[in-house]
Amino acid sequence: MNDIKSETIPGGRPGSGAHRVVALCGPYLSGKTSLLESILYATGAIGRRGSTRAGTSIGDGAPEARKRGMGTEINVASVDYLGDQWTFLDMPGSIEFQYDAFAALAVCDAAVVVCEPTPDRVVALTPLLKYIEDRHIPHILFVNKIDSAQVRVRDLLSALQTVSTRKLVLRQVPIRRPTGDGGEETVGYVDLVSERAYRYKTSGASDLIEMPAEVLPRESEARREMLETLSEFDDTLLEQLIEDIAPEKSLIYRDLHDEFGADQIAPVLLGAGDRENGVRRLLKALRHDTPFIGETARRRGLALNGASTIECFKVMHQSHTGKLSLCRVWSGGLAEGQSVGGQRIGTLLRPFGQRLDKTPDAKTGEIVALAKVDALSAGQSLGPTGIAPVADFPPADPPVFALSLSAKNRNDEVKLSGALHKIAEEDLSLGYEQRGETHELLLKGQGEMHLKVAVDKLAGRYNIAVETTTPRVAYRETIQAGTHQHARYKRQTGGHGQFGDIKVEIKPLARGSGFHFVDKIVGGVVPRNFIPAVEEGLSEYLREGPLGQPVVDLEVTLYDGQYHSVDSSEMSFKMAARIALTEGLPKCKPVLLEPILKVTVAAPSDSTSRIQRLITGRRGQLLGYDAREGWPGWDEVSALMPEAEIADMIVEIRSVTQGVGTFRTEFDHLQELVGRAADRIVEETKKRQAA
Repeated sequence: MNDIKSETIPGGRPGSGAHRVVALCGPYLSGKTSLLESILYATGAIGRRGSTRAGTSIGDGAPEARKRGMGTEINVASVDYLGDQWTFLDMPGSIEFQYDAFAALAVCDAAVVVCEPTPDRVVALTPLLKYIEDRHIPHILFVNKIDSAQVRVRDLLSALQTVSTRKLVLRQVPIRRPTGDGGEETVGYVDLVSERAYRYKTSGASDLIEMPAEVLPRESEARREMLETLSEFDDTLLEQLIEDIAPEKSLIYRDLHDEFGADQIAPVLLGAGDRENGVRRLLKALRHDTPFIGETARRRGLALNGASTIECFKVMHQSHTGKLSLCRVWSGGLAEGQSVGGQRIGTLLRPFGQRLDKTPDAKTGEIVALAKVDALSAGQSLGPTGIAPVADFPPADPPVFALSLSAKNRNDEVKLSGALHKIAEEDLSLGYEQRGETHELLLKGQGEMHLKVAVDKLAGRYNIAVETTTPRVAYRETIQAGTHQHARYKRQTGGHGQFGDIKVEIKPLARGSGFHFVDKIVGGVVPRNFIPAVEEGLSEYLREGPLGQPVVDLEVTLYDGQYHSVDSSEMSFKMAARIALTEGLPKCKPVLLEPILKVTVAAPSDSTSRIQRLITGRRGQLLGYDAREGWPGWDEVSALMPEAEIADMIVEIRSVTQGVGTFRTEFDHLQELVGRAADRIVEETKKRQAA
């Protein structure tokens, strides 16, 4: 979007009615959707809180999400809070659907990173925090489910700091009381800036209470640490701390606002989303500290002059509305029937969960869905000069899992291609291709669940039932010895017959050489016009050799032959060539070749040894490992592995890395495969060809 020329950037202040956008993101099961439900209830956007378990929440309303009890796509909901307009984007938490989160974060003013109070699970935050920090998106860490916390907040904060490059600033300390079973429960909190204590209520705002005496030592220590952290960015505050002067609360609030907006600190708040605990405190922090759209535009390097300019970050296809482009309005507002950059804006829709409400216009800062602007897709902007790619829009990760698809009803095959196109347009981390080597239609994505959701969409939205299987490996075969072969094709069926006679030499070549044809005919024993037919016949046969696979790395030399002046033809010599290889190749010690890939696995360093064992257990050859550049505490393990061992490897990688490990591959070479494994593949190929 850097190509959009403008000067003025719209701003705002709390209570001005300006529109801000906040992402709710975090790992799977951290409680983002329950938090959204409480936010909507606390702001009066809904009259009663729904439940993710009961399937009555505003978020996770898609059939695929309800079926699995987990987020599978972005949920959008807008609210009015104390005179400000807000849109909350509830992101899917699974790493398999994280591209949706990354794409939506690009248009947000701030993010709330929701996490559980469990130190040994903080590694699950790493990919998300890495993305947020690299793009300098202001963010709050909201420690959810604090009512069930079994660890001290101090220990949790230390663990969180290991996966964050920003200074974490604890804004609250919990108030706990003993339980009958000898444990503790969190019943409230102390705000470290105002130094006020509050007791949680099951629903509604917390009650102001007198500061419990037993909390004072912890509160005093935590407040001092908060001020010391803030003083690293403010000399005035530093001087006051050195001189033992109690700083004004207004100075502390200003520092929190400024350092948060500059992405120098990440405040940490506590709560329990499903109980509404801490939700209003979170909303107040967002209201005072979240940057307005002008600051977000500056952060992203966007120049806006007041003309209508929008950015699409998500596409959806729905049966009753067609294509919807989910966009943020950066400037100028938008109205139904308006023309922007040569595109006519039709129906405008304001999403609220699964509901789409028609609206005549959209103001600057809003999230709105545009119906049937077919030319506009995710990662593109639309402004006065037309549609342009967004420079900093996140690229999709390469696929790590694939399935072979086939329509159960052959009449659906044409429909299947169109449906896959729509599904892939909705999610750029999902792809499909026709693999010519194995004659399969492959669906590719970020994991097994990712593709199962896509298959459910095919059935539920497009009424296309498909069968899925593990993709076949594109094996090859070659020869280990050479031979000379004489082949004759002769037919007499009345009238002109068919006659072709050739002598060829077959010999193996070095790996990677492919197929070479050499013409050594002299004296016209095979006329020049028939020689291309010989080469064509050889090439056609090599598509499927004695072991049932394409044949590579051999040379066939045509050095002698005979022809008949009447009966010889191109077809005759083409058939003779096929006979030569049919009879000759079995004499050349054919051997199966399997593709070997160079694999690079990225994982937290404490998982490196398990990744290495995983690789060697799958016939992999370790090449070494090194620190992953730009990822503190992560390694990259390199290896050579057979393609046959890669198919479901991501499942095992994620099981040993708390769901965050990934890998990338590239073809390296073909390698001979012998023994039982080779015999099994040859047998399976024969059965498939006979079916």
